Amino acid sequence: MDITQDPIAPATRRSGTGHRSAGTTAGRWFFRLLGALVLLMGAALAYGGVRLLAVDGSAYYVVAGFVAIVSGVLLALRHMNGVWLFSALSLGTLVWSLAEVGLEGWGLIPRLDWLIVPGLVLLAGYRFAVRELVGMRRTGYIAATAVPSLLSLAAILVPLLNPAAVMLAESSEPFPRPATPFSRGTVDAPDGNIAANHDASSWTAYAGSNLSNHYSPASQITPANVGQLKKAWEFHTGDLPPPGLKTKQYLNENSPLKIGDSVYVCTPTQQVIALDAASGKEKWRFNPRADAKTLNTGGAYCRGVAYYAVPNGVGECATRILWGVTGGRLAAIDAETGKSCSGFGQGGFVDLTKGMGKFTPGYFGTTSAPVVIRGKVIIGQMVRDGQDRRAPSGVVRAYDVVTGKFAWAWDLGRPGVTTEPGPGEEYTPGTPNVWAPISADDQLGLVYLPTGNAAGDFWGGTRTALEEEFTSSLVAVEAATGRVVWHFRTVNHDLWDFDIGPQPNLVDWPVGDGVRPAVIQATKSGQIFVLDRENGKPLMPVVQMPAPKGAEAGDFTAPTQPISPGMPMTVGAPGYIAERLTERDAWGLSPFDQLACRIEFKSNRYQGMWTPPSLSGSIQYPGSHGGLNWGGVSVDLQRGIMVMNTNRLPYIGRLVSREEIDAKGSRSLNQGGPDKRMMPQVGLPVGAVKSPWLSALQQPCIAPPWGHLTGVDLRTRQVIWRRPFGTGYDSGPMGLKTHMKLPTGTPSDGGPLTTAGGVTIIGATLDQFMRGFDTATGRMLWEERLPAGAQAAPISYVHNGKQYVVAVVGGHQRLGTKLGDSVIAWTLP
Repeated sequence: MDITQDPIAPATRRSGTGHRSAGTTAGRWFFRLLGALVLLMGAALAYGGVRLLAVDGSAYYVVAGFVAIVSGVLLALRHMNGVWLFSALSLGTLVWSLAEVGLEGWGLIPRLDWLIVPGLVLLAGYRFAVRELVGMRRTGYIAATAVPSLLSLAAILVPLLNPAAVMLAESSEPFPRPATPFSRGTVDAPDGNIAANHDASSWTAYAGSNLSNHYSPASQITPANVGQLKKAWEFHTGDLPPPGLKTKQYLNENSPLKIGDSVYVCTPTQQVIALDAASGKEKWRFNPRADAKTLNTGGAYCRGVAYYAVPNGVGECATRILWGVTGGRLAAIDAETGKSCSGFGQGGFVDLTKGMGKFTPGYFGTTSAPVVIRGKVIIGQMVRDGQDRRAPSGVVRAYDVVTGKFAWAWDLGRPGVTTEPGPGEEYTPGTPNVWAPISADDQLGLVYLPTGNAAGDFWGGTRTALEEEFTSSLVAVEAATGRVVWHFRTVNHDLWDFDIGPQPNLVDWPVGDGVRPAVIQATKSGQIFVLDRENGKPLMPVVQMPAPKGAEAGDFTAPTQPISPGMPMTVGAPGYIAERLTERDAWGLSPFDQLACRIEFKSNRYQGMWTPPSLSGSIQYPGSHGGLNWGGVSVDLQRGIMVMNTNRLPYIGRLVSREEIDAKGSRSLNQGGPDKRMMPQVGLPVGAVKSPWLSALQQPCIAPPWGHLTGVDLRTRQVIWRRPFGTGYDSGPMGLKTHMKLPTGTPSDGGPLTTAGGVTIIGATLDQFMRGFDTATGRMLWEERLPAGAQAAPISYVHNGKQYVVAVVGGHQRLGTKLGDSVIAWTLP
């Protein structure tokens, strides 16, 4: 046969008759099966499309579904019009997709992948086609199948290979860097408190010092050599979930301390271990024997410990480690020997249950490190969300750091009263608590408390005037007395669980006539406020923005909400414009889960930020995980660059009637549980449920990135670089690991470390990597695979002339990262 001739044999042609040849068995089954596949996909889309139309959504899916059904039937009958109709559907869908999301690779995947695959199969099967399809010429067939498929494939791949989401600075020194107003990394401590400051050789408090900037003055590791970091040592704590421990909250979130030649680590069961800073060898270990029942109920976690050196102290506990123990104790041990401080409280422990009333173990506990200032150790506590209006008090207490004697209490329900409750009395139940890390200014003698919500996170109709005023607020109190000096509320009548998770950062801030001591307060709600830390007045403008109305079940909404327009927002990708979702933003890996997400979007209430919870369901964006969470931000004090890891993960929240709660048997901790994955909010008209907005494949219902790492120039307040943070290497659809470094970004817990050398080191993501970035440009320069998740902020110090980076690498059960028990140090060769 002449290869230049059309390969369709003349005997198979019935021009104009529409009849087919007998064909081949393989060819017949090829078109039958492919036609059936296209028909079934069309039927599914048409069904879902009708449901979407019913909630006033896009008509595309109905139209595309019926066209696909007809095309599938024709293909199964081996009619060439099936090919042309499928081609027209593919090209039409490409045009529609570009109109919806533009050249955005992730967004195009679910809109086009269902057509690309059958189109390429059709193209690959053209030898069957030319025998089976009457009147179909090879060139026309190849064009009809190849052009739309390859164009669609290119539309996805080109932007994915050249992601617009990655915005890096051009130079490692994009602007002159003389001494900046942010360079003061120390304050005067009248009593010489070691936690007030830290130098390159130490890490004296949870985030470096009481100033809480996650910054190290160490400068040996630079962008030029960070890629040479090698493991110096690895220590295993041995603290893994024991048999019988039922908690699903085994969380390794500890940032160690480094003072002298010791590194102090705290494990999930609150064991404290001293390690040699150079070798990682264990010096001593103290196990406080945390109550097993409380660990089961409340979870196992320890973010940090505090350190104190007694002025001119000698002998037992001249230097000491202090921390909160699950079950309601404040512990103190000798920093040199690991033995209990016998003169502290009762045998080395202070009873934190005193004055709290009777509550189920695990209902409250210490999640963050205490702060030491002016001879006091000050400690807050978490209270489990959504359980009961009469929840444990959110009281913050101070004790003498040497004797453990009670000093003062900030109990919101007793304004102006800082004493312990009298006999038969207790601290005010249900008040906003301080679960997140706190900060302190030793020179001003002030402690900065980030508060949560009054009990009943998603319904606030019974809150008192004081609870309204101090919910989701930054509160400055005197370290010596507990007297409130000022407070600033970040959310009005919080109905979204936007309690302040990020630790306050204490920096100096340029003003017209010089600089002012400032506090940067990032929030879960997406705002970053800058306040004068002496008086709480905004140093960057704060504007009250009108908010949606229409709370349900007898609640109300605040008419306005505070925003900080001069600082980047973290509602979506960090920037000055808060991302507002539309139906087009609903996403999936296929058109089917995307369609389900679109139906959910249209079926739930959404009016942008501050959409109130509802009985039918509301989309919350940012979700109650943030924004920014407890990992907070770090500040490079030399360069004036703030680095932050943020989440881009909407939630769906729904108010639940008391009848439904009772019918499903949801009970609070005080009622003995179980809560049936609800927040029963006993004592309030409604309970609540909340969860990330995920598709049936357990992927977020918006397109990646789902997390960012961002650098902000604090002098100009501009985002100078931003990139997706984290990959899908250790996560994927239905929890399956992809083992591919697709730059999806992931939600993250834990914060960054910045150093004077100009590098940022951070783990935090759902994949098991520690990474190093150029702080000025955002370029990734180092990446190392880890044995477990790294949901704890790293620290850095110089010891024996070498700079180390140290991190707890133990995973996070709630986030689903791999559990382990490692403490790892890296240094230059």
